Amino acid sequence: MTNQPPPIGEVRRSFVTARGVRFHVTEAGPADGRPVLALHGWPQHHWVYRDLLADPPPGMRIIAPDLPGYGWSGPAPHRWAKEDVVSDLVALLDELGVDRFLLVGHDWGGFIGYLLTMRIPERIDGYLVLNIAHPWVPPKVFARHAWRFAQYQPHIAIAGVPLQRRSRFLERLYKHAAPGLGPEVVRTYTERFRDPVVARTARDTYRTFLFRELPAAARKGERRRVTVPVRALFGKDDKAIHPDLAAAETARADDYTLEVVDGGHFILDENPDGVRAKLIALAAEFPAIAAE
Repeated sequence: MTNQPPPIGEVRRSFVTARGVRFHVTEAGPADGRPVLALHGWPQHHWVYRDLLADPPPGMRIIAPDLPGYGWSGPAPHRWAKEDVVSDLVALLDELGVDRFLLVGHDWGGFIGYLLTMRIPERIDGYLVLNIAHPWVPPKVFARHAWRFAQYQPHIAIAGVPLQRRSRFLERLYKHAAPGLGPEVVRTYTERFRDPVVARTARDTYRTFLFRELPAAARKGERRRVTVPVRALFGKDDKAIHPDLAAAETARADDYTLEVVDGGHFILDENPDGVRAKLIALAAEFPAIAAE
């Protein structure tokens, strides 16, 4: 198990402490460029954005932190309630001096991104969200697809530490969900989850979701509305999350579009050029607002 982040071109790496979390942050592009906050999911880390970091679109400053407890960031001082992670990220943005920015999020990073758009909409110009359910899924729609989550989420929530540290569970997951990813790519992700801090973080991510956040959502649902423009991109062959869970007709958003494309759940690995093109299009559609 390596303790060093995988190399990515000429990136800038730093550790930034915010709200008690020692964030590992990887950046690329001009320091005065347009900020793009890029959030990863499970079972991954900042390296999922390696193509954007190695070759950032002109004028963009790609900021890819490892989420609290993931990758090479220090552990979170909480049990990974998603709103707590949002607070951590807002504090990180403040420490980095980032005011307005574009947002990209995949998987859990995508869900956290939705919560960010509802917490600080005045700071986000546009949101590119990748292969994740939006927060307004109707119960009947969720029920049709709950079996997908049952394939892996309860296992991680209950026995996630030994499963990730001492078994081939994650390798089998990748083989099932993304058979086209090479063994070195899979190893770069899965080896980090043998670290006890990272394994516990993943367990807490799902334990808090299944036993606290999901029941709360079933009782009262998400009532807030997103005013930030959202462009959702979804691989149609996702074996974990169905595109129905990101449907435009159920999104409580002022400006939301969903595009379903070829590919599976790990769209950043499978179609990095497509993601890059969508980010460039988002930046062009919603130009930066000049500071007053």
